[in-house]
Amino acid sequence: MHTLTISERVRALAEQAERDLTDSFRRVDAIAAHNTERVLAAFQEFRVADGYFAGTTGYGYDDLGRDRLDEIYARLFGTEAALVRLQFVNGTHAITCALFGALKAGDTLVSAVGAPYDTLMGAIGVVNKGPGSLKDYGVSYRQVDLKDNRPDLEGMAQAVKDPTVKAVLIQRSKGYSTRSSLSVEEIGEMCRVIRAANPNVAILVDNCYGEFVETLEPTHVGADLVVGSLIKNPGGGLAPTGGYIAGRRDLVEGAAMRLTAPGIGAECGSTLGQNRLLYQGLFLAPHTVAQAVKTAIFAARVMELLGYETEPVSGAVRHDIIQMIHMRNPEALKRFCKGIQSGAPVDSYVTPEPWDMPGYDCQVIMAAGAFIQGASIELSADAPMREPYTVYLQGGLTYESGKLGVLLAVQALLEA
Repeated sequence: MHTLTISERVRALAEQAERDLTDSFRRVDAIAAHNTERVLAAFQEFRVADGYFAGTTGYGYDDLGRDRLDEIYARLFGTEAALVRLQFVNGTHAITCALFGALKAGDTLVSAVGAPYDTLMGAIGVVNKGPGSLKDYGVSYRQVDLKDNRPDLEGMAQAVKDPTVKAVLIQRSKGYSTRSSLSVEEIGEMCRVIRAANPNVAILVDNCYGEFVETLEPTHVGADLVVGSLIKNPGGGLAPTGGYIAGRRDLVEGAAMRLTAPGIGAECGSTLGQNRLLYQGLFLAPHTVAQAVKTAIFAARVMELLGYETEPVSGAVRHDIIQMIHMRNPEALKRFCKGIQSGAPVDSYVTPEPWDMPGYDCQVIMAAGAFIQGASIELSADAPMREPYTVYLQGGLTYESGKLGVLLAVQALLEA
């Protein structure tokens, strides 16, 4: 019988880790059960039918499946409207459309938890990545830096009192920073502080990596808009591309006008026969996210047993699917990523190398042997090649396969 080459020492580590994680896994399963029930109830409420899977071509007028999926997303996120489109090329594109929809010349954008994810810096205009940034269109930017590596609530309140501040961006996930990812409860507290200081500001949340990890989403606790990528959590590993925006109707409409053109908005956008995958991916998403969370928890525990520092620690309550492991040196980082790549179902024979990835200020190494190119809900590990040489692990379509990928990464470290 053909199996993977994993030493008895590594398999023993896995058994010990799983014994230690019984309560954590039970907690994750309970959240998945709750969210699965919410998704099923929404599908039934909106009478999802086989005819919605047909899709459209050309302009995409009267795509009933596309429009009904918008309504389902709005229900799940507790919002007035939603925009779920294949035409979003990634999460950065969806967030950028949301920002352009909420801001105009003379307005100010505030980032509430320090600098946003690297690829957004060019879209905002903090760094010059080409024409067409918010800065080019007369939108100012400022950020509230972390205080003791935590959100600075007092600083947020002061920053948004400026009457030119029309939008605040909250990034739920840690991105490539070393802060903790934000819980929905923490985002709710931030929303209350911001709203008290400026009742008219629009609060936008970059929700990437966080969907279905908890039983509530940021729009349930005060956020005006959430944005994310379909090749992360809500696509369930099946969506081939795309993104979503859900929130206040005027903000969703503004983003739709930016995605297409004024006067067209959400009326166009063919689905090319992909509706079935978007629906089925959403239906599977609570379970798939739980598999990714379990993989992250398992990776944390195994690496802790080997003496590595992790964030969050294995026993912590999770708020997204990302697991940080501080490798501390570049060679260990590259070996870990090579091991993750060797555990992939696709391109397992490839050795990942650091490269000048578009949108980043340093070389990035990325291990990702995925069925959907770049899908972060599938097992992957990536890192900027800079101190403290921290790897960011995420994904795992099934816990069983995610676990094997982690064990092969550990094997690669121990062999070196």
